[in-house]
Amino acid sequence: MPTAAPLPFDAYNTLSDEEAGARIVEARRRLGARAVILCHHYQRADIYRHADLTGDSLKLSRLAAQSDAEFIVFCGVHFMAEVADILSRPEQIAILPDLAAGCSMADMANLAKVERCWRELSTVLDPDERVTPVTYINSAADLKAFCGEHGGIVCTSSNAPKILDWAFARREKVLFFPDQHLGRWSGHLRGIPFEAMPVWNPDLPLGGLTPEQIERARIILWHGYCNVHQMFQPAQIDRFRAQYPEGKVISHPECRFEVCEKSDAVGSTETIIRVVKESPPGTRWLVGTELNLVERLAEEVKPEGKIVQFMAGTICMCSTMQRIDPQHLAWCLDNLAAGHIVNQIKVPEHEARLAKLALERMLTAS
Repeated sequence: MPTAAPLPFDAYNTLSDEEAGARIVEARRRLGARAVILCHHYQRADIYRHADLTGDSLKLSRLAAQSDAEFIVFCGVHFMAEVADILSRPEQIAILPDLAAGCSMADMANLAKVERCWRELSTVLDPDERVTPVTYINSAADLKAFCGEHGGIVCTSSNAPKILDWAFARREKVLFFPDQHLGRWSGHLRGIPFEAMPVWNPDLPLGGLTPEQIERARIILWHGYCNVHQMFQPAQIDRFRAQYPEGKVISHPECRFEVCEKSDAVGSTETIIRVVKESPPGTRWLVGTELNLVERLAEEVKPEGKIVQFMAGTICMCSTMQRIDPQHLAWCLDNLAAGHIVNQIKVPEHEARLAKLALERMLTAS
């Protein structure tokens, strides 16, 4: 039976998942409404079952800010907890159970590289006059602040095309980071040809582009991508359609263009869940997104005779999201219940103000 006092940090690593789960339940009982546990759709099942709120990153942050909870425990990755801190009230405290839970795609664009890109663009044109920076919400707070400072904006996987409309209404070009695939698909939906969407490689002078390419560009795409969604291939869709001609395919827009193009529908995690759940009984789906979400969705719709298949032939989980395990969550909640705040995520005030400006532009535009 779990005790009230937290264990030494290293002792949690020796707990079984069941023992850690029991401590989570007990700590949550003691905390009551003082804490809210947020779980992203990609979370593992033994964490997801403890959630008070589930959803994508922006939805969760907004819901948490509307709650009365003192502690926002975000079972996700670092940038998600940052957004929760930025959007929550000053008295609320955002916590990430494991500080090592990051996002490899978000790490592909850091502030130093984006600022260097902006300086290099200025050798060809005036970016503050002609380029709107747009950052995917899957990015660090300092990049959201960069967009806030330079007249830019944040987007999500569901509103990116609409955000492009907002950006083009202000300036003729967009610098889109960190995910090139979301930017390319969103630009395609707005009728922008591939040749007007060159990729900026931050490891090459002038991003590997010529001044002429920059002048002709409508969207300059950052050389970034999601490791999970890179696993999905057009051939996997072709095999599915050959075997199940009546089947449907839905993919996340972080997938490569060729996968999105072959899909019957493309959308965010929330969209994928909604479309599959609203489909007729007996429908068969091939889904191109993270495995935990796909397996959970398959179980939820099975009673309706629906079959949901994972697109990749190999296991494809978000490894950094997997770092939030029962042991870390138990350690975090035990300490909160004992009056000790651990792993608080606090965005510096100046950075948070500018990042919130970019986020508020998005919320208004979308």
